[in-house]
Amino acid sequence: MATEAYRTRLDPSVFRLPVERIREGYYSDAYFNFTKRLLEEQGRCPTVTMQVFQKLDSVLGGIDEAIAVLKGCSGRHVDDDWAPGWDGLEVLALHEGDEISPWEAVMTIEGDYSLFAHLETVYLGCLARRTLVMRNVREVVHAAHEKPILFFPARHDHWLVQTGDGWAAHVAGAIGVSTDAQASWWGGRGVGTVPHGLIAAYEGDTVAASQAFADRYADEMNVVVLVDFENDSVRTSLEVADALGDKLWGVRLDTSDRMVDRALWHEMGEFKPTGVTPVLVERVREALDAAGHERVKIVVSGGFDSEKIRNFEDLGAPVDSYGVGSSLLRGQNDFTADVVRVEGRHCAKAGRQYKHNPRLQRVD
Repeated sequence: MATEAYRTRLDPSVFRLPVERIREGYYSDAYFNFTKRLLEEQGRCPTVTMQVFQKLDSVLGGIDEAIAVLKGCSGRHVDDDWAPGWDGLEVLALHEGDEISPWEAVMTIEGDYSLFAHLETVYLGCLARRTLVMRNVREVVHAAHEKPILFFPARHDHWLVQTGDGWAAHVAGAIGVSTDAQASWWGGRGVGTVPHGLIAAYEGDTVAASQAFADRYADEMNVVVLVDFENDSVRTSLEVADALGDKLWGVRLDTSDRMVDRALWHEMGEFKPTGVTPVLVERVREALDAAGHERVKIVVSGGFDSEKIRNFEDLGAPVDSYGVGSSLLRGQNDFTADVVRVEGRHCAKAGRQYKHNPRLQRVD
């Protein structure tokens, strides 16, 4: 079930929907627009029950956005005005972050079908995208045994999806996101690390770049420094920790999976040495502790997904936080909407039927 924090639904204004274009069917599959137009022209206004579901064990996302679409965009044109349709609908729905089962109804819509026939593409898309992110983030959170997960896939997809994806990741348990847009729906801010680009701007001097960054931003955020610029994470971590002292919160290991960090050159042979490995994390932790920097955290990134995180945890790698990127956008979590009753009587395509779900709650 969703936590109590997410039982109160997001206000529709949060989503900044392009209401006029959605009402016009601009984002809808054309056949739904044709259907709405035909029903209106014929004066055919059947009261239907629409049932929305998916086919996986998953975590529900996008439901408040889907409801906002129905609230703001259901209805019809009357002369030159838009007559809203929400008051003519009865909508029952689950909540953001609810765990859901295959074929379970996450939302039902009852009312004049011509009021909302044009919206199916849009609200299903909201649910599919956000639920995919929710499920993927929840998987890595569980794999990490509740260690902090940093949501870092912004660069792997179009910027327009950032706001909703960030919210989904937040609800599913990610402790931080990388852009202000991703954090906007709960009033947060993006977090990050001293990037390779800044280090390059300081002629490859990680310490100099980190000192400049910490002097400017240590009072505003936890300073985390990428330490793989010279492919020598142990040495660079120690240099940065010595130079920054209490201004340093953590170091981030991000070695390319096509390279072997210099710290491992003399002990290869019994483990895969490329990229960020449990052994590399251990060597960095040992070095920091031996130098009196026990308080410095270790963040790892670079190709992490739930399977890789689970492997690190099983091996007891001393990771404090995982930065996860593109894997959180992979896969699919498709939703389907079916009319299952018309005028209160069963009327569904073969293989589908109305399924009562006592978990559904009426939406005001």
